[in-house]
Amino acid sequence: MSKIEVHSPGEHTSKSRNFLVAAWLLSATTVAISIAAWTKNYGGHFFPIMNYQLFPLLGLMAFGLMWAHYMVGTFSNIFEVPGRTFKRYFQYTGYAVLALICLHPGLLIFQRFRDGYGLPPQSYESYVAPGLGWVTLLGTVSFLIFIAYEFRRVFSQKSWWYLIPAAGDFAMLAILYHGLRLGGELRMEGWFRVVWLFYAASLVAVLARSYLLKYQKRQLAA
Repeated sequence: MSKIEVHSPGEHTSKSRNFLVAAWLLSATTVAISIAAWTKNYGGHFFPIMNYQLFPLLGLMAFGLMWAHYMVGTFSNIFEVPGRTFKRYFQYTGYAVLALICLHPGLLIFQRFRDGYGLPPQSYESYVAPGLGWVTLLGTVSFLIFIAYEFRRVFSQKSWWYLIPAAGDFAMLAILYHGLRLGGELRMEGWFRVVWLFYAASLVAVLARSYLLKYQKRQLAA
């Protein structure tokens, strides 16, 4: 005879609280890692901080927080933690991500224009090494996709909306490559490159699981 486990409300509350604390700690850790890598890249000599120095840090923090969102969403699903547990977490960190993804290119665009290099894409191409201009476009496309996702409250019920989250997944992978090719913190071998590759491997695993589950669900519904 099978044994049915019965969990008390207190057990669910405790598990939810622990996962919420873990979510905040994970996000704080990604921010701390980004700051540490950025500081190391400048050898601790970055004062006074200029826009050219600051904008990469904002991009690193934005990606780290978005990566944490994927991890939190996946593991809360695996361990069946109620989605409402993370409502404020996703709300507040979402605001932070939105500010960071706007400021990251915004500071560079402003400074390049101020220095007489015009506007993108020309100002981007003159900033990076020859032949890497197209990689900057990956960042631009990803930025536009992330901004489009902010309109989910308006368009989430539309039949075509499923394309936007899928595009967001592509954008995350594009940013991984964008960072590897252009990020000063990643161009040289070091501990942060290992962290970035871990971000890549874990994100690919999470996305593979997500699309496999969606495929299985469609097969069952067929």
